[in-house]
Amino acid sequence: MKEKVRLKGQLKGYAQWPFILSTLLLVMNICIYPISMKAGVLMTAFLVVYMLIVTILYLRSRTQIYSELISFATQYGQVQRKLLKDLALPYALLDEEGRVLWGNTAFFEASKKTKKALRKSISWFFPEFSKDQLLQDGEDSRTVRISFEEKDFRVDIRRVYMEHVMEKNNLLDMEDDTGYLIAIYMFDETEINKYIRMNKEERLVAGLIYLDNYEEALDTVEEVRRSLLVALVDRKINKYIGAFGGIVKKMEKDKYFVAVQEKHLPVMRENKFELLQDVKTVNIGNEMAVTLSIGWGLSGSSFAENYDYARIAIDLALARGGDQVVTKEGESITYFGGKTQQVEKATRVKARVKAHALREFIESRDKVMVMGHKMADMDAFGAAIGIYRAAKVLGKRAYIVINDITNSVRPLRESFNDNPAYETDMFLTSERALEIIDRNTVLVVVDTNRPNYTECSGLLNRTSTIVVLDHHRQTNEQIENAVLSYIEPYASSACEMVAEILQYFDEGLKIKTTEADCLYAGIVLDTDNFMRRTGVRTFEAAAFLRRCGADVTRVRKLFRNEMVEYKARAEAVRHAEVYHGFAISICPTENIESPTIVGAQAADELLNIVGVRASIVLTYYQDKTYVSARSIDEVNVQILMERMGGGGHMNMAGAQLGCEVEEAMEIVKHTIEKMQEEGEFE
Repeated sequence: MKEKVRLKGQLKGYAQWPFILSTLLLVMNICIYPISMKAGVLMTAFLVVYMLIVTILYLRSRTQIYSELISFATQYGQVQRKLLKDLALPYALLDEEGRVLWGNTAFFEASKKTKKALRKSISWFFPEFSKDQLLQDGEDSRTVRISFEEKDFRVDIRRVYMEHVMEKNNLLDMEDDTGYLIAIYMFDETEINKYIRMNKEERLVAGLIYLDNYEEALDTVEEVRRSLLVALVDRKINKYIGAFGGIVKKMEKDKYFVAVQEKHLPVMRENKFELLQDVKTVNIGNEMAVTLSIGWGLSGSSFAENYDYARIAIDLALARGGDQVVTKEGESITYFGGKTQQVEKATRVKARVKAHALREFIESRDKVMVMGHKMADMDAFGAAIGIYRAAKVLGKRAYIVINDITNSVRPLRESFNDNPAYETDMFLTSERALEIIDRNTVLVVVDTNRPNYTECSGLLNRTSTIVVLDHHRQTNEQIENAVLSYIEPYASSACEMVAEILQYFDEGLKIKTTEADCLYAGIVLDTDNFMRRTGVRTFEAAAFLRRCGADVTRVRKLFRNEMVEYKARAEAVRHAEVYHGFAISICPTENIESPTIVGAQAADELLNIVGVRASIVLTYYQDKTYVSARSIDEVNVQILMERMGGGGHMNMAGAQLGCEVEEAMEIVKHTIEKMQEEGEFE
């Protein structure tokens, strides 16, 4: 196809000037004739000669000028291509399928390949660069990061449409073109990443070390040897932190502030924070081993913020029972340890202080609303009844929020029906509670500290006065805006805590017999009839309730099961399989009103089998799989359930999984196997 080459732009106008001047001279020549005929003739002769010369020169030089312009344009394009080829930045063009069409010298040097490899996939040049990392539908650009041959690259990917490339082309016409190429630019970030890592590793991490049982351990040592015990513990802590080039500052007799470089934390974690076990070996005649908790704070915007993170971490470690390490890295919180049962505190000072604080909050408000966790058990129900009685003693209007009445709670709930001593609207559903609650209401949450587990989480946003009473270990998810939080993992049950509070709440407080039965039943349930997690204070709380009229025989009758429930529990035990020392089973749910409670009972039964370290029973109910985990003393089932989004105590925990029971079984087994490999159950 023959094409005419034409000049464009300013160059075209410059080439037309001789003809414009000729036209101007012609007009001037015509104007001269009226003035002088001779001058006009002379001007005409001159004009003819001028136009002949211009025409001859234009016709003879045009081809040569165009040739020079085309040559210049070609050389200019070659210069650009040469610069792009020799560019130090690796650059390549790919087709729509990710095959390399062209690459500059730096690209081939970075990939350790030659130009013979053209038309091969980008993954052949860089194995870590998969086709999935290229542009997806609707994307015009993307940035990915890859590593190759000990180098880190930031790869900028751009889509280059052919219609944009050809839109100013006068030689080729590509109509309705929708094709595109992919351009990749590779930036070597190896050096900068190295300095970023060095900067991060050398940043200081704030830490707090608290001795969990300082006073209790000292009480078991002769007075003359107590200073030696303290000195040995100090030495262990200083030696451990000093080995990592850190500093230790003793703030109080049982509290230390430490600072180390961030690069040492992974080493400590890999060695399972040996200080936790090392400090337990200090023995100079003390009957009780010393345990400690550590809280680390890092990734804050300043060292002061890291210190705040460390304080949050140590508070969380203590609230979870101590003898563990908690690391708060920004919004992320991780746990390590927590395998030792927390020792029960002999003093009730804390209970008395919390009781007085609770009294002040209730007195300052008009109404009291109490709620436990979803599908409330006897412990949650009994604790709620105890707080209800405390509010009534102060003459306040009180309500208990409960939606689903489980089979175990129903006998307790029915004991309040048609009883003139109690209001008819004593118990509320979530819908009714949301209508009644206001800013002048005290909301007391019992037997849970996780907002999503409460009977009605919407109530937490309706009032600013929230009190939390719980005996479960805290996790990342907790009720943040509580004005009073009393969480004691050593307590056997929430009913035990409430029974202690009631003893200090008011001198004239008298618990009715029915209310005492509810509180006593809650303690019996969570302690498995006083066989698990009981201490001196547990029996003292039970004795207080007995004096208030709690009847052991009536409570025992509350724990009797229907025949269908007993058979379901027996089926779960019969079909249990032992997996790495864990007895795992599925609880039948057909014709059972409260299958989750039956599943928990089956988990308790499985612990009576020789060789079973822990038991796990899965129950599918209301489109969820409920997991009940139990142990005696060999395994910390709480950390197992936390891996699956749950929580609880060391020997009694649970979780909820939003999947079918078969899938949940695989999740449980996979988690056990993974934790077994990590040595978590040793």
